[in-house]
Amino acid sequence: MWGAPAEPADSYYQIRPECTDVPNTRFKIKPGKTLSVRKWQAAFTQEGFLDMGKTLNRIQRGGIHPTIRGEVWEFLLGCYDPKSTFEEREQIRQRRRTQYASWKQECKQMFPVIGSGGFITAPVITEKGQPILDPLVLQETNLGEDSDFFKELESRGPLDKKVIQWMLTLHQIGLDVNRTDRTLVFYEKKENLSKLWDILALYAWIDDDVGYCQGMSDLCSPMIMLLKDEADAFWCFERLMRRLRGNFRSTGRSVGVEAQLTHLASITQIIDPKLHHHLENLGGGDYLFAIRMIMVQFRREFSFCDSLYLWEMMWALEYDPEMYSLYEEPEFEGEKTEGSSKGKPKSIKQCGKYERENIKNGGNSAEGPLPISVFLVASVLKDKSSKLMTEARGLDDVVKILNDITGNLDAKKACTGAMKLHKKYLKKAKK
Repeated sequence: MWGAPAEPADSYYQIRPECTDVPNTRFKIKPGKTLSVRKWQAAFTQEGFLDMGKTLNRIQRGGIHPTIRGEVWEFLLGCYDPKSTFEEREQIRQRRRTQYASWKQECKQMFPVIGSGGFITAPVITEKGQPILDPLVLQETNLGEDSDFFKELESRGPLDKKVIQWMLTLHQIGLDVNRTDRTLVFYEKKENLSKLWDILALYAWIDDDVGYCQGMSDLCSPMIMLLKDEADAFWCFERLMRRLRGNFRSTGRSVGVEAQLTHLASITQIIDPKLHHHLENLGGGDYLFAIRMIMVQFRREFSFCDSLYLWEMMWALEYDPEMYSLYEEPEFEGEKTEGSSKGKPKSIKQCGKYERENIKNGGNSAEGPLPISVFLVASVLKDKSSKLMTEARGLDDVVKILNDITGNLDAKKACTGAMKLHKKYLKKAKK
C-alpha cells in the first residue's frame, strides 16, 4: 500500500566527507507542522481516497517527512488522482511500469548500453549516423571494436533522423550525469549514476520535441533517490517535466524560458520600478541573469535538502486538483498540455493557496497561470534591491550579488515572500 524510499531516509542527504564547500541545510522536521507518516496515512479513507486539502495545508506549514517524500510527491506532481482508490492506483502503477519497460527495451535495441549499468561520456556516432570507435566509449561500455553493435550499425544503412538525434545526445546526458549532485554519497555508486542516465535517455527518446537539455539532470536526480523503482522515478520526473518542458523548448530563435523572464521583467517593473530601470541601464533588461533559478528551480541556490523542501512547498501552493486528468489526456500524443486547467469548475478547498489566489483574482495570463517560481525570483530581487541599486555597476556585479545568496535563503520565507508579492502584483496589475 505504501511506497518505500530508494534509500534509508537520511542517506540521500549525506555529503561526501571531502566536500566542504556545500551550502548548509536549514530544513528541520517540525513536530506538529511537518507532514508525518502518521498524518499522511490518516489522510486516506479505507478505500484509498486522499484528503488533499488537509495534506496541502500540512505541507505548506512544514514540508514532508523524508521517509514519505517520494510517495507524496507522486500526488503533488499529478501522477495519481487523490479521488482514486488504492486498487486503482496500483493498476495505474503496474501499467506505467510495463510501459516504461517497453520503452527501455526499445532503446536498448538501438543502443545496448541502456540498462547495462553503464553510461557514456563521448559520442558514439557522427551527425551523419556513422559509428565513432572512440577509445573512451569502448572502455566505458565494454563494447569492443568487433562488437555486434558496431557491426550492425555499419550494416544497418542510413539511420532515421530521430535515432541519430537521440544517439547524439546520449554522451551529453552522460557528461551532465557525471556532474550532478556529486557531493552526495548516493552518487558514489555507479549504478545510481547509470539509473539517472537511463531515465534521461528514455525521456529524450519519447519526448523528441524537447529531447534532452542541460539542467534536466538536476531536476531528475532527486526522483531516483526518493523512489525505489526506476519506472516510478521516471514517471515522477515526466510529470515534473509537464510543468517545465516549455522552458526547455527551443525554436531556433528563442528558448521557452525567455517567456518566463519576460513575465519576471513585467512583475519587477510593477513591484519595484526603480530596480527594473536600474537593471535595464546595466543591460540586464532581458533578465537572463535569472535564467538558472527558473530552469533548475533554485537547485543551485539551496542545499540539496532545502531545495527538496522548497519544491514541495511550491507544488503544494500551486496544486490544482484537475492536474491528473489534465495530464492523462494527451499522453505522449502530439503537444502536451501544460499549466492548469482553464474554466473548469473545481473544488477550491482542494487547491493550493497560490492556485486559489489565481482563481479568485484572475491571475492567469493568456498562456495560463504564471508559475510561483517567477514570483520567487522576483521576491529575491526585491530583497536584494538595495544592494543591487547601490553596488551593481554592471551585469557581473548583479550575478555576483545573486550568487552570494547561495545557502543563505530560507525556503519557507522565500515562498511566503513570493505569495505576498503575487498578491501585490495582482492588485497593482488590475489598476
